[in-house]
Amino acid sequence: MGVIVSLNPADTESLGESWGRAAQRGLVVALNGDLGAGKTALVRGLARGLGCTSRVHSPTFTLVNVYEGGRLPLFHLDLYRLETKEQIHSAGVDEYLQPDGVAVIEWAERLFERGVRNAERGTGDAARIIRFVTIEIADEHTRRIVYEDTGA
Repeated sequence: MGVIVSLNPADTESLGESWGRAAQRGLVVALNGDLGAGKTALVRGLARGLGCTSRVHSPTFTLVNVYEGGRLPLFHLDLYRLETKEQIHSAGVDEYLQPDGVAVIEWAERLFERGVRNAERGTGDAARIIRFVTIEIADEHTRRIVYEDTGA
């Protein structure tokens, strides 16, 4: 498990950028954090690290934004408006759990429950990595970013 302290949005974007540079096809980032925690800032940096030049914004009303043009496509999902696992699965989110690129799922706690991460990963590609990330608000500017990779 890793812990990073971000002192401002630029720090959070920089962390995302480093993850984007190292990302491999099939990476799923399960992202949790309150409104305003910096989830989209992390995704903005991740997109930049992948080489995507599109403007990144939260897909709250569209469910998924796809950013191409980088070395891997980035699928940015937001489950905020979906309340049950049935709604999530019927919305087609499962196809992004084994992406042909990198997938980031905001409000991932609605899909992945604590303690059942391995059961929720499903079967299939054994090389898939899920990075569970929680962004905690420490104060107005400071964020504590906790992450853990599971999978191969």
